[in-house]
Amino acid sequence: MIVTPVRQPPLGEQLLGQLRALIVRGELAEGTHLVEGWMAERFGVSRGPVRDALKQLEIEGLVETRKRGVSVRGLTDTDIVELYAVRGALETLAVREVIARAAEADWAPLDDAVAVMREAAAAADPVRFGAADLDFHSGFYAIAANRRLASTWALHRPLFAAMLAVTNTDRDLAPVAQDHADLSAVVRSGEVEPALAALAVHLDGSCSRMRAFMATRSAA
Repeated sequence: MIVTPVRQPPLGEQLLGQLRALIVRGELAEGTHLVEGWMAERFGVSRGPVRDALKQLEIEGLVETRKRGVSVRGLTDTDIVELYAVRGALETLAVREVIARAAEADWAPLDDAVAVMREAAAAADPVRFGAADLDFHSGFYAIAANRRLASTWALHRPLFAAMLAVTNTDRDLAPVAQDHADLSAVVRSGEVEPALAALAVHLDGSCSRMRAFMATRSAA
């Protein structure tokens, strides 16, 4: 039997994911000065991956360069609203294109993601659930077959993954899986306006949960 080794993400990607999650959760507070040497030592990597991670986090708006170096900017309520506005615009276009291609669509990306979400909900596994949640939404871009639209969404997906990780904790995920199944059904109906309305409600709910989490954290 041939066993395929499990590929571990490069150290830079692992570091980027850790830093992103720490900032979104508020464990790296706004204003924290991020020194390359200290971070390299703490995370056991060279300065190169640290530098690359900080550049990407600055693109995502989570850190900023000041006179004394790079500092945590954090994730504000305005940031969340803006992120979901961008996501809504992208996904609205994707769903429109999905419906336009409905006659030839392969719905497997949506069906497979919902199946995994149900399994993860039953197993109380929020990490696997969150990945399947984003796989579901990525399915719209795959079915739409708009390469540039899909690549734009891919730029934002990691940050949304970090945000989902905090809102899916201590929550009954079975109804969320059903919400995705219902959204899939509406899109498959081929009626543009009901599909877009359902998508808007779906994303608004996700946005509201993240804003509520951040408000609770700020009040603590």
